[in-house]
Amino acid sequence: MHTAPPTIDPVATARWQRVSPASSPWLHEEVGQRMQERLQWIVRNPQLWCDWEPVRGGAQTHELVAQRYPKAQCHIVERDPGHQQAARSRWQPSGWSQWLRRHPGVQFDLPAPRSLDMLWSNMGLHLEADPQQLLQTWASLVKPEGFVMFSCLGPDTVQQLRDLYAAQGWPPAGHQFTDMHDLGDMLVQHGFAEPVMDMERIHLQYADPARLWQELRELGRNFHPQRFAGLRTPRWRQRLEAALAASVAPSQPVTLTFEIIYGHAFRAPPKATVQPQSSIALEDMRSMLQRKR
Repeated sequence: MHTAPPTIDPVATARWQRVSPASSPWLHEEVGQRMQERLQWIVRNPQLWCDWEPVRGGAQTHELVAQRYPKAQCHIVERDPGHQQAARSRWQPSGWSQWLRRHPGVQFDLPAPRSLDMLWSNMGLHLEADPQQLLQTWASLVKPEGFVMFSCLGPDTVQQLRDLYAAQGWPPAGHQFTDMHDLGDMLVQHGFAEPVMDMERIHLQYADPARLWQELRELGRNFHPQRFAGLRTPRWRQRLEAALAASVAPSQPVTLTFEIIYGHAFRAPPKATVQPQSSIALEDMRSMLQRKR
């Protein structure tokens, strides 16, 4: 089992986090819309939740989730300073006392450990050079019996482009994404119980290569360590566009497949080990006593 995407360049992804536009791609909003509909199956309404990097993950989606839980307090976490400023500009509460009385408010800092009823992350996990570390962070923030819900890209994403690059003898078209079963195993390793993983494929058609490149540039870059080392020439782009046109029937649009992985899991309640002398955190003891009551 791979514990992290085996072909991702952490330097390239870190740079993308710094230079990526402070806006949500259309695909992210579409996936976020579909994921938030799944919240209807969650019985408990969170009192405190966190949206992990919604500026890129889906600004409209964030507002849909906030409308679903109007009485809940929310933390917004943005690790990039530019994206944090964009989040504050969009969601910073005003000074109106009447508004503040009606709304619990939004915080723009990291939540306290074991405080969250829900951690929400839309279309971000596949860009992590070390997803294990991020899942460990999430696990430290979610309280026992709270839950995490996320979406990300899966291994079959843009397989048509990967096959075309391979047929031309070029370096890989993009890094490999983590399989949903591996992500489920990672959740269990970090203290989440019985993760529910699901997958769907979204097929997007493009009338011309220019629209296709625009879509891909909005979503990210090629983060494979063995990608092309330098910039491509206009002649290379003409060759690529000709290969794309030849891969479909005449007058037919080019189609790309995006595999979308959805996952959610509840934080497992703490368990006391049976030893002659044991110690347990106060918050864990409270949680165990509440469950017994």
